[in-house]
Amino acid sequence: MAELDEGVAAVWQSVVNGDAQWLADQILKFNMTKEAVLAKINEAPRDIKHLAFQAILKNRTFHGGILAEGATFLKHGENGKGIQSRWYPATLAKRFINLNLVANRIEFRCEDGLQVMQEFSPQPDLIYFIDPPYTAGGKKAGKRLYKYCELDHEELFRICESLQGSFVITYDGAEEVKQMARRSGFEMKLITMTTTHHAAMKELVIGRNLSWMDDAPVIGEKAENYAITKKRKTKKLP
Repeated sequence: MAELDEGVAAVWQSVVNGDAQWLADQILKFNMTKEAVLAKINEAPRDIKHLAFQAILKNRTFHGGILAEGATFLKHGENGKGIQSRWYPATLAKRFINLNLVANRIEFRCEDGLQVMQEFSPQPDLIYFIDPPYTAGGKKAGKRLYKYCELDHEELFRICESLQGSFVITYDGAEEVKQMARRSGFEMKLITMTTTHHAAMKELVIGRNLSWMDDAPVIGEKAENYAITKKRKTKKLP
């Protein structure tokens, strides 16, 4: 796994380093109030696991779970519970305890995903799951959601062309994305996803061969508008 955001990376680094149980314990004993969260996230983190716990608090109490600069606390949240609405300590702790069981099978890197893909590109026995920020075609969602939102989307598709293994990319349905996928000769299908506001929207899945997604609608070539010119009929003279 590769992630550039230091906060998100700290969570996975803590899991891999054997601190998943410590995170679970911190979650269970934390007294969830706005004042307590502010005090904790404003502390200078002593090490990776403390930075990880700060990231978890932000993700659970900020609007949409956004960690990017400018994110704000939930005001109303689910059922008017405010910052308490997404804080399920027992459930969250159990997730980290379960992760501890497979931590030795995870290799995590706080690095640029494009560089990691290039490093492994010659290996045919790999499958890549790629989830880039949605900033192609002038989209702003990725800029609002992520600290590291700048991405050369053309370069991403060029790297995907070079991968010897299989891959799946998830993207928003921007026309620019569809054009890049077509130029690379990749297949596209539509799936339904749910936003943080519980609204359903369509998302693109892109890959070399998506035949395993039998039920998903296929995105084909863009329909062209052809101009039809009617010839004026003239009466022939005898």
